[in-house]
Amino acid sequence: MDGLLTMLVDGLNYASWLFIVALGLTLVFGVLKILNIAHGSFYALGAYAAASFVGWTASMQWAPAMSLVAMLLAAVAVAAVVAPITERGLLRYFYGRDEVLLVLVTYALFLVLEDLTKLIWGANPYFVTEPYALFGTVDIGRQSYVGYDFALVALAVVAGLAVWWALNRTRQGKIVLAVIHSAEVAASMGVNVSRVYTLAFGAGVLLAAIGGAFTAPMISVQPGVSVGVIVLSFAVVIIGGLGSIEGAAIGALFVGLARSAAVHLAPAAELFAIYAVMSVVLVFRPEGLFQRAQARKI
Repeated sequence: MDGLLTMLVDGLNYASWLFIVALGLTLVFGVLKILNIAHGSFYALGAYAAASFVGWTASMQWAPAMSLVAMLLAAVAVAAVVAPITERGLLRYFYGRDEVLLVLVTYALFLVLEDLTKLIWGANPYFVTEPYALFGTVDIGRQSYVGYDFALVALAVVAGLAVWWALNRTRQGKIVLAVIHSAEVAASMGVNVSRVYTLAFGAGVLLAAIGGAFTAPMISVQPGVSVGVIVLSFAVVIIGGLGSIEGAAIGALFVGLARSAAVHLAPAAELFAIYAVMSVVLVFRPEGLFQRAQARKI
């Protein structure tokens, strides 16, 4: 029983940060119709920026709780700098072009950002230890778990609810939904589609950076972290359905639980388990579990 509980908790913890990152990826695809390969690089930038900000607060001998604020500010700073440059300076020149070209453009951006992180932070790993001890341990049955992991689950719930509420309960969210359904019709009604694209892309980058920033205390921040993240994020959105918030949540849970079960029962099959789940879903639901019905073109 304890082993099953441990698998469930580990799977939930893993799914939490992955959901935050995949949520940004599916939001960008839903609005801009871009399969953004560089999304993993935004995650890495958030992790590196968090390592720098937390290291600075530690050197200033501020209260340990300020490290959480530092991580959030690091994610916001990454989104504020990177998102406008990327969307306005690069991507908007390729809107309406072939999807394969957009994938190649974002892949080229991914390669550029990989080298940029090495130029700024070097090739040595960074460790962000201060925030991980803030929440102590949580005892469930005979097992003890790090409290930070559960705080990350709460952050994922807040992020998901915030995005859902913003899209479905605010005026700006209704405008975004209108652009998702038909950018041409929305533009004819006076909506500034270009501004919506910029805001949506910025929100996607922010979610990726938040995922990276708040995952930094759990990993070694080093070159290459973006590669695994983008692969896993694609698995999540493919399972759940591109452009679906509910799908991103369910897809992250599937991936997290599959990985946790493999790690505990058959460690050599860790990656295989994730792709096996994705393959099974695609066999029965090629469009993903929660892909919205598309209007048929005549």
